[in-house]
Amino acid sequence: MAQVVIRHLDAEVVTRLKQRAKRHHRSLEGELRHILAEAATPSRKELSERARAIAKTLHGRWHADSTALIRMDRDR
Repeated sequence: MAQVVIRHLDAEVVTRLKQRAKRHHRSLEGELRHILAEAATPSRKELSERARAIAKTLHGRWHADSTALIRMDRDR
């Protein structure tokens, strides 16, 4: 895991973050980890764009029916 150091935070910001952590029953470190992870999570729009890009690259390709392949494997 990586570590990040943030210097020169305003004392009021730290106080508010500690209060927020307390409301969520987390440590300050846990609250900051949660905030950063949430901020780094791709949005629905980003995920939709990725899905469209993948669909575009696969367009026109033939794909086997997985149901038939599973049935064949089970019958063996």
